[in-house]
Amino acid sequence: MSLDPLALLEEILRIASPSGGERALARNLARAMADLGFDAWLDGAGNAVGERGDGPMQIVLLGHMDTVPGEIAVRREGDDLYGRGAVDGKGPLAAFIAAAASVVVPDDRKLVVIGAVEEEAATSRGARHVIPHYAPAAVIIGEPSGWDHITIGYKGRLLIDYELSRPMAHTARGDPSVVEEAIGFWAWVKDLSEGYNAGRERQFDRLNASLHRINSSSDGLSDAVHMEMALRLPDGFDVLALKRRAYELARPAALEFSGYECAYRAEKNTPLVRTLLQAIRANGGAPRFSAKMGTSDMNVVGPAWGCPIVAYGPGDSDLDHTPNEHISIPEYLRSIAVLREALSHLLSEMAASALRI
Repeated sequence: MSLDPLALLEEILRIASPSGGERALARNLARAMADLGFDAWLDGAGNAVGERGDGPMQIVLLGHMDTVPGEIAVRREGDDLYGRGAVDGKGPLAAFIAAAASVVVPDDRKLVVIGAVEEEAATSRGARHVIPHYAPAAVIIGEPSGWDHITIGYKGRLLIDYELSRPMAHTARGDPSVVEEAIGFWAWVKDLSEGYNAGRERQFDRLNASLHRINSSSDGLSDAVHMEMALRLPDGFDVLALKRRAYELARPAALEFSGYECAYRAEKNTPLVRTLLQAIRANGGAPRFSAKMGTSDMNVVGPAWGCPIVAYGPGDSDLDHTPNEHISIPEYLRSIAVLREALSHLLSEMAASALRI
């Protein structure tokens, strides 16, 4: 079956797949990959998996199917294609499938495409599920880097939920309200980040704090407040010390920490990186590296697999999660050409031992 890469992307953009609701898209992708000659199935986590070849050297292309909530009408406007997930991360995943379907896979190689679930949900359930099932020689994570950029690192993450409830008291007493207590805790988090960042100029080395939500309520007998915060963590940040101090300062409020991922930065000097650089140049680009302020499944599988790894894919990451999410069609097609050239080189010329250098 021949593949129209643009039709593939448009088709999967029309299938809503918010985190936890990826099943319909997974089935569609498994069918599409099977039609293209992959051995394809849904695994135990609900990931769409496609494999070509059955050799001992594995190259894994790990993208994600899920998106943040929010409907965007799928449409073309000039050279741009709109739709939720066009950039993050259906564009990169579709590029993986198109490129992987078009290369020759030697008998001693295996090429794996994975559309993972729950990358956007801070659980990375799909990525965690595949870790014990593969031992890849090289991995490309499907995230928007721009067709001529290679992403080599992501910051870590820690989510904090703050809950405080207590019996109502007359405001004339002058005691701080539960909302004031919550704001005081948030002020401590901000002061912590500003103090940590003193003298640290590079964004990747800084601690970033954001307040996502704060809600208060009262039932006439008690007042309550709920606050959600997120920290973007630099490499080496002492999370245990933060938690100990936070518990002390928040008391009697209840704190819940979740979504923790360490920062991760990949090695630049690997055959995988060199091959991608060459492929970008061969397609008329001037390649550059970037490190992202968010997290991705690289944070999960990078430390576990310990092999050369990068993130690559078409799209402007500034459009992630926005109501204006769209991808440049020429960029999408060019990224497929880059991936096709890079994969052909890796599959035909690289030994597994060489990839691990």
